[in-house]
Amino acid sequence: MSNQADVILKNAIVLTMDEEYHQFEPGAVAAKGDSILAVGTEAEILEEYTSAEIIDCDGKVLMPGLVNAHTHVPMTLLRGIADDLRLDVWLLGYMMPIEREFVSPEFVKLGTLIGCAEFIRTGITSFADMYYFEDDVAKATAQAGLRGVLGQSIMKFPTPDARSYEESLEYTRDYIIRWKDHPLIVPSIAPHAPFTCTPEILKASAALAAEFDVPLHTHLAETAVEVENMRAENDMPVIPYAKKQNLFDAKVLAAHCVHIDTGEIHTLLHHNAGVSHNPSSNMKLASGAAPVQEMLDAGLKVGIGTDGPASNNDLDMFEEIRLAAFLAKLRGNDPTALPARTAVTMATRMGAKAMHIGDLTGSLEVGKRADLILVDINTLHNSPRFRRDPNGIYSQLVYAAKSTDVTDVMVNGNWVMREKVLLTIQEKELLEEANEYAKKSDSFLIQREQSVLSKLIAIGGAAEGESFEIQVKVKISNPKPVREAIESDQLEMIYHRHYKEFDTYFIFDDPKQGQVRHREDEFINTKGEVEHTRTRLTLVGEKSEHKFPTDVILSRSRYIAPAPQTLRFLREYFKPDSELYIQKDRLRWLVKYKNEEFYINLDQVNNPDLGYYLEVKSRTWSSKDAEKKATLAVELIELLGANPQKTVPQDYSEMLEKN
Repeated sequence: MSNQADVILKNAIVLTMDEEYHQFEPGAVAAKGDSILAVGTEAEILEEYTSAEIIDCDGKVLMPGLVNAHTHVPMTLLRGIADDLRLDVWLLGYMMPIEREFVSPEFVKLGTLIGCAEFIRTGITSFADMYYFEDDVAKATAQAGLRGVLGQSIMKFPTPDARSYEESLEYTRDYIIRWKDHPLIVPSIAPHAPFTCTPEILKASAALAAEFDVPLHTHLAETAVEVENMRAENDMPVIPYAKKQNLFDAKVLAAHCVHIDTGEIHTLLHHNAGVSHNPSSNMKLASGAAPVQEMLDAGLKVGIGTDGPASNNDLDMFEEIRLAAFLAKLRGNDPTALPARTAVTMATRMGAKAMHIGDLTGSLEVGKRADLILVDINTLHNSPRFRRDPNGIYSQLVYAAKSTDVTDVMVNGNWVMREKVLLTIQEKELLEEANEYAKKSDSFLIQREQSVLSKLIAIGGAAEGESFEIQVKVKISNPKPVREAIESDQLEMIYHRHYKEFDTYFIFDDPKQGQVRHREDEFINTKGEVEHTRTRLTLVGEKSEHKFPTDVILSRSRYIAPAPQTLRFLREYFKPDSELYIQKDRLRWLVKYKNEEFYINLDQVNNPDLGYYLEVKSRTWSSKDAEKKATLAVELIELLGANPQKTVPQDYSEMLEKN
């Protein structure tokens, strides 16, 4: 008695991509509902199963759908907007400004649908995403009929969908609850990277992921600069730092991992983390070549990702598979590194395991979801075919086949493309909408090209400063008792510095441009001698984001760049409408008060002669934290003998402007 299937695909070269790499030619696959019912030779399947729908695959390769282990899919709407740039210029000068201006639920849905159309056409059935408004990414992905591990981004900076990380966490919790146990969507949390998240954010994200048993998607060790900064600031590499923040309490999917060593590889392995290798993006942004062969040799689960279409600039997994193989050979100077079969495995079964969905997809095995594709290798660029070596078919897929050879795609037992016709997405309408966004983005950037920020970034080396800081300033008549109070045993001292600071402010009539401050710091040693100097530019945005009681100010983020150029050059370059000059002697302490870190500045403003000021500052990342630290800052002012009722709400440049 025959078993009933919903569909049988016969006359195919079946590549199961299971642990034993079973192949069947001619082979067949039977599916029922959302799952695979049977896999084997054509004769066996047709003898044991019947179906009202039997499809002749005409000798095509029938294999698992490809798994894209890392992307930012709504960024299809930013594809090609800025290329051949340094990473800092690309990110700060173009991506972030455009995202702040345009990213919305509508933007995200449109970008996701366009990306899903490209996924389907290139044989991708599952992908791991990281972006904003991920609930809308999920809706579009489900509409397209694809499988997604979709991560809601969390950052210490304000984002298009949240003013603080607490809002992001609250949004993520609701998002996970809404989509948990969906047949296609696996909700996840995505703290962007250690350098864009605080330890508190990383720990809270890991705890939330562990609470709901969902994956945690993040970027780790993508660039050499990231690793150098981590060592300089925390005296440890990136992976140990992530471990210290309890990140591996969750099921981690780590994108890139370009600059990691053997010990870090084993840390990832020990914690069952998955890695996504992104060859195109890493090459295009000159991030480096990840030690993929070393990871594989250690037993780490490594998938392949396209990264976002703004940094790649396509979503073509066939290209990524090929480049992954080539890059590993080049990196190790070894033509046997990362052979074709391994590359295909990374893009299927191993990639699914890296994304922590290996129980659902990634191979053609009984009980797994019916996520499969047909690839036509009977084409000019695929010919001829040699059958001597059973691994030859993998070589053909990696080194000769193209994404345009994909003809049919099934996800979860449902066809999403038949004979190269999309069944769930209307491409023409989407592309028309995308071109409207392109026009708006062009107009925005044409205006922004003239902005002070763009000019600052174009100088090179710009970096976004800390997101927010609370600050309170008080004028004092006698600095001696204040200094004695600071240096008493009432506070836990972390360090003390002495500077002479020479500030030139470039002022612009348009307040939205902010102010550019050129600062030359002279570091004074204990003998009163100038030890070394540092110059840098700071773009200060709109000054006051919020005021707490007693004129404690919450100020916005800033952009900082090195300043090797002369002031004459900078004047001609920025063309300010006016200038202000301030020279001061600054004593700075970093202290701990009630387990919170605060900077205490004792300033003598000499030019112009404004006298002495006591200033208390602290970095903060959320509204609750800001409120707490604002209260503590006022307490500190009192503790140091100053009157918090006589605070000065202006910066020094603002005092001069008003005079």
